[in-house]
Amino acid sequence: MGAALARAAQWTAAGYGTGTLEITPLNEALLNQIIKFAEDFSTRHPQEAVVVFKEPLEWKTQLDSLAFGEGYEIDGETVKSEARDKDGQPLLLLTASNLRVRSFDQLSRLLQIAMEKKLKEAQACLEANRDPIVKILGPEYGTVEGEDKSMLHLLEKVKKVDDPETEKKMKIFILLHQLDMQLLNSSLKQISKDVRLSPAAVNNEVNLLKNFSGKGEDTVLESLEYTSDYTFSNGCRAPPWRQVHGEICYLIIKPHDTDPLCITCSTAGVFLNGVSNNEGYCEHCRKHALKMCLAGLATASVPSWFDYRGKLSCLKYAFRMRELTRINLRLGGWVSKPGTADSHQRLIEDRPCCDSLLKTALNQIHKGMSSPFWYKVSSKSEEVSESSSETEEDEEQPVRHQEGNTDLPSEYWGIQKLAKYLKGGNPTATVIALCSMRDFNLAQETCQLAIRDIGCLEVLINLLDTEEIKCQIGSLKILKDISQNTLIRHAIADLGGLEIMVKILDSPDKELKCLAAETIANVARFKRARRTVRLHGGIKRLVSIFFPKVSTGLTPSQAKDTEIARCGALALWSCSKSTKNKEAIRKAGGIPLLAEWLKSSHKSILTPVAGTLQECASEPSYRLAIRTEGMIEYLVNNLSTEHEELQMHCASAIFKCAEDKETRDLVRLHGGLLPLSTLLGNSENKQLLAAVTGAIWKCAISGENVSKFHDYKVVEVLVGLLTDQPEEVLVNIVGALGECCQEPRHRVIIRKCGGIPPLVKLLTGTNQALLVNVTKAVGACATEPENMMIIDRLDGVRLLWSLLKNPNPDVQASAAWAICPCIENAKDAGEMVRSFVGGLELIVNLLKSKNKEVLASVCAAITNIAKDKENLAVITDHGVVPLLSKLANTNDDKLRRHLAEAISHCCMWGSNRVTFGESKAVAPLVCYLKSNDPLVHRATAQALYQLSEDPSNCITMHENGVVKLLLTMVGSTDETLQEAAAGCIANIRRLALATEKAKYG
Repeated sequence: MGAALARAAQWTAAGYGTGTLEITPLNEALLNQIIKFAEDFSTRHPQEAVVVFKEPLEWKTQLDSLAFGEGYEIDGETVKSEARDKDGQPLLLLTASNLRVRSFDQLSRLLQIAMEKKLKEAQACLEANRDPIVKILGPEYGTVEGEDKSMLHLLEKVKKVDDPETEKKMKIFILLHQLDMQLLNSSLKQISKDVRLSPAAVNNEVNLLKNFSGKGEDTVLESLEYTSDYTFSNGCRAPPWRQVHGEICYLIIKPHDTDPLCITCSTAGVFLNGVSNNEGYCEHCRKHALKMCLAGLATASVPSWFDYRGKLSCLKYAFRMRELTRINLRLGGWVSKPGTADSHQRLIEDRPCCDSLLKTALNQIHKGMSSPFWYKVSSKSEEVSESSSETEEDEEQPVRHQEGNTDLPSEYWGIQKLAKYLKGGNPTATVIALCSMRDFNLAQETCQLAIRDIGCLEVLINLLDTEEIKCQIGSLKILKDISQNTLIRHAIADLGGLEIMVKILDSPDKELKCLAAETIANVARFKRARRTVRLHGGIKRLVSIFFPKVSTGLTPSQAKDTEIARCGALALWSCSKSTKNKEAIRKAGGIPLLAEWLKSSHKSILTPVAGTLQECASEPSYRLAIRTEGMIEYLVNNLSTEHEELQMHCASAIFKCAEDKETRDLVRLHGGLLPLSTLLGNSENKQLLAAVTGAIWKCAISGENVSKFHDYKVVEVLVGLLTDQPEEVLVNIVGALGECCQEPRHRVIIRKCGGIPPLVKLLTGTNQALLVNVTKAVGACATEPENMMIIDRLDGVRLLWSLLKNPNPDVQASAAWAICPCIENAKDAGEMVRSFVGGLELIVNLLKSKNKEVLASVCAAITNIAKDKENLAVITDHGVVPLLSKLANTNDDKLRRHLAEAISHCCMWGSNRVTFGESKAVAPLVCYLKSNDPLVHRATAQALYQLSEDPSNCITMHENGVVKLLLTMVGSTDETLQEAAAGCIANIRRLALATEKAKYG
């Protein structure tokens, strides 16, 4: 447990109080394994369970004395176990909320008593006892990072001691060590799913950088080598105990002009080691900031990268690197001014892909300054380089307005007059100028751009870095107002204003802290700004000022604290649109604070809190936390508020969280389905409608919720909303109808409410998400014959068939699934299918797809098509048999089932049975009988029965052990499976008897 908790478990680093175990799927899995181990310990190891711990495990418990019963002495809030040590001390002692446990026997009993609280108890215990093995067995058994001598100590004990008590302790240690290995192994599997930088990516970059290595004068590096030649099966070269920390490999880079560099490559990125040992990895000392690529680290760490053979050559190297790696460089050095203006201008024209920082430097060189120009490329260039790793769709582009000196209003010139006092005055004059500037209408764009154009923005930002509180406050008040402008936001970020505002968050002055947080909230509306806040420690600071103050009747000081929290919430909301910032908020301990504030009655804070939650709910770890921290109840409660923006964010959070069944059940149990249904009536607010319909869609995945929606007549309302809606809303409406259509009564309601024509009309759209949902809804409706008549009359099947040409595999698969019930329920299905020119060839060719869902759906469609003999003949001519045969070697049970059904039906034509055998499809089918899915058994038995009509196939089946597998299925309660298995065995038996008769005459 010690190594697993230290190396694998995920701990918060900030927030309030000491570090805590984060609420993540990995930690939940680790805790559940530890709980199972402790619960079963007394049953599986009764002698070791009574061994008294060296020191008690002690923690703050949520259990009270009422939870305990037989085997315990209860005196008010104090509980003592009847089981005692040799000195008469109880092995379990509860005083108030403090709990002390001294044996596994008592630990097992406690977890059984805790019932549904056992997860919280285990979490609290491990948080309070970071190395529990030391408490249980003593410090000599502790886990020391980098060197674990506990096994050596155990061997010494075995040699020297012959004592039953010591033997029990040694067995306990071995059991705990086995648990440790089990936890580390399971965590490695989980960590491998979350890799950001992979071994393959590192290897590609190493090979790329080797282009810059060697002895020639055109190289920057002398050599670049791995420290280890051994590669593990996962591609890593780091030892397994370092892979737990995400480390991949270690490199030695030898530049021509500096000392060798020892570099660690990990899943989080690459960094320069401060100290290395003979194994190459870092001794917990990162000399350089974490980078996301080797190219970035090289440019930041090797001076010659920018000095070598002149700066112009180096810039060419930079462009070459961009072309080869297709990633932005981190330019962590100085760029100087050699070369001619013409060459620089030509370089700019030839390389339009270079970033804005390089353009700025080169353009200034082109202007011809008398002395060497040095342009410090700050951390902003590093921030730009990270953009390739974040895929955000909300990037804000500054709107460029035509700017000139004509027809400017008087406010523009008034602000210009104030500028000289702002730039050159003493603190008093500066404060007066700031106050005068605030008298202008700073919400007006003319005033905002005037401040930028005349250089006041730089002054305002510089004032933030002074020690004059009044100047800082005055400057921030102006920046807060003008940062509503997109151009100003980008300018503030370019001038380094965010970095200074982040530092101000540490100020003891509450007003200053408020203004800084609110201005950050305004500026951090585009991803480069959000990244800057994170890289300069802004997320941790914002979480720290977000501490809950939810009591009523606040004093002026407490009210100011609440205002600080509101501004912090606004800033976190803006920052939370970044995936990495969501992770940073979680690691800083922000989730419990969001949960606490969600319970408050402060409407001004509730909106940004709900906004932050709905942004973060896109991450699985947040969805788990929202459920386990009891937030669903409060999200549901706020659906009934009169504040539409708050309703929208709460509905949006439910929309994202309701992917999980437990959450869908909680929404129902807390009465959330009725307010969601009621909010459908507010169809004018399209953002709110999109969130509400999305929440209804995901909640409708559960049948119990669909029944409730039926009572609230949700289907009728949704059908009424099918026209004149934005696509975002339509996607959710149709998704909800598709789920509700799984119940036959709702398919009837949709028809009676006139919903089928607008659904069929949506099949002509181009929105991929909408097409996936509408095909599912139309397919579900087609299971009713009366609905199918309408769909056919509206040419809906032809539209579905045309979607098989869509390049999106999800659309192809959904369309193919929808075609299946259409063929099953059409009056003259065979003729209808043949009427689609080229349709049969199209669907057969989809068997060449690489997408398993497409393959399964197309096999299902072919099963239905092959029921018509003429159509079966046509698809046989198009090569359906060899294409189906190529798919036979699969482990996917869904594909196995539908493939077997398609093979079974295709056997009904000509010599297809023989062709399947010649195409090597028979032997893999026999393996399908080993599946755990009974539906796969049924389909496979039917296919084998049909194939067994050919003697060669019988021989192949028999050689692959089919008889033994089928014999167990002859006794199945599934009559179809029973008959098919018996029929196949009978055919094999007949062949064997005929062969024997022919042999002996």
